[in-house]
Amino acid sequence: MSKDIINIIMTTPSATVISLLIMVMFNGSAQFVESAIGVNWGTVSNHRLSPSTVVDLLKVNKIQKVKLFDADQDCLRALMGSGIEVMVGVSNDLLATVSSSTAASDLWVAQNVSRYMVKGGANIKYIAVGNEPFLSSYGGQFQSYVMPAITNLQQSLAKANLAGAVKLVVPCNADAYEASLPSQGAFRPELTQIMTDLVTFLNSNGSPFIVNIYPFLSLYGNSDFPQDYAFFEGTTHSVTDGPNVYYNAFDGNYDTLVSALNKLGFGQMPIVIGEVGWPTDGAINANVNAARLFNQGLVNHVLSNKGTPLRPGQPPMDIYLFGLLDEEAKSVLPGSFERHWGIFSFDGQAKYPLNLGNGLLRNAENVEYLPSRWCVADPFKDLSGVQEHVKLACTVADCTTLNYGGSCNGIGERGNISYAFNSYYQVQKQNSRSCEFDGLGMITFVNPSMGQCKFLVGVTERVVTKRISQGLRLHSGSVILWLLVFCLGVLNL
Repeated sequence: MSKDIINIIMTTPSATVISLLIMVMFNGSAQFVESAIGVNWGTVSNHRLSPSTVVDLLKVNKIQKVKLFDADQDCLRALMGSGIEVMVGVSNDLLATVSSSTAASDLWVAQNVSRYMVKGGANIKYIAVGNEPFLSSYGGQFQSYVMPAITNLQQSLAKANLAGAVKLVVPCNADAYEASLPSQGAFRPELTQIMTDLVTFLNSNGSPFIVNIYPFLSLYGNSDFPQDYAFFEGTTHSVTDGPNVYYNAFDGNYDTLVSALNKLGFGQMPIVIGEVGWPTDGAINANVNAARLFNQGLVNHVLSNKGTPLRPGQPPMDIYLFGLLDEEAKSVLPGSFERHWGIFSFDGQAKYPLNLGNGLLRNAENVEYLPSRWCVADPFKDLSGVQEHVKLACTVADCTTLNYGGSCNGIGERGNISYAFNSYYQVQKQNSRSCEFDGLGMITFVNPSMGQCKFLVGVTERVVTKRISQGLRLHSGSVILWLLVFCLGVLNL
């Protein structure tokens, strides 16, 4: 530690000293670093943009941090050389395997981290060990695997000489802690021991605590939840907690976590928001205006460096907006809104004006669409027997905008049928037979969109195929090497 920093510490109040020491510990200097805005890049879609197009979209919008939910090979290849900081993930269904075998963790690190962290490669900063593995609805099924998986993965990173460069983290849902007031925050009783073990590891390894916070879900799941408290524009329903007053749900939730960490002796642990956002469709209160109001308010709040009542002047290290693009093939078990979290639509077009600190969002460029044609219900046909066709179409494609509260909820019965037909038709890449529906469908070149209800046209996959082939050529040497090592191992047996 330099003499200048020692002099500052000797003349600085204790609370600030702690903050300075944390900045030294985690950033290598005593200079305060502003929070960065990243995004979650999910890929559960029937209309996937080419990964290279998505990376270009990130770059043109100066988004320097991206979180993946797995270690998608196409995404990682596209991110190579971009300089964008990446969080890859070990999915929950792999936790048991990785936790039970160091060979499995070695292989996972080799295939999903080491091979990309070469000169000019991907800038992998974090490995997320599971995704919300302590979620109460999981009934503890992943809980016992988390710490053994972390132990194995840490050893595997050390073997690969990556332990100093890549940090292990565990994204947690906000239901991991609870309280009636932020100052009373505590982890759920059954999680106390594992959370103590986890934060002890995170602290010793220089890793942040990652939490997902969703004020929208609080509003969606509770009819008594005050709507204005979910946003950042002020509220008539503020929460008073001793000397502190909370004017938005985000700060209240965040400080509940701070209190829970403090009870374990880690009250100053850096916190990263792994997921936060607002959907634009599929439910009441899920619309473009509300999403813009929430996300812009959140970004402004975080970038202002105001912090929260329990951490004044200390905003989260980073926040990752959820999400980058709509994912219309996601499960709708939580609600139809699950497919509409993107700040961009599936084709990389900004849904609303949003400034992440670098100017308003810019649309993806060079997107290749299918031809401008749509499948609709034939206006001259009797549609009395159409229900099975609509059911099939909406099972394969996304019809959630037709639900109550959705942007296409008011287009009438024939409009609903046409929307379902077209959604299926576009998923099938406009195959003419996919618009037959026993003679009830017809192809039109006139856009049938009505008001805010947009009938989509799909994107092509030609660019994706090209990018994949480039990636295969790029890594052909690595593949040959792996095959050679594998064969030698078999011979040795």
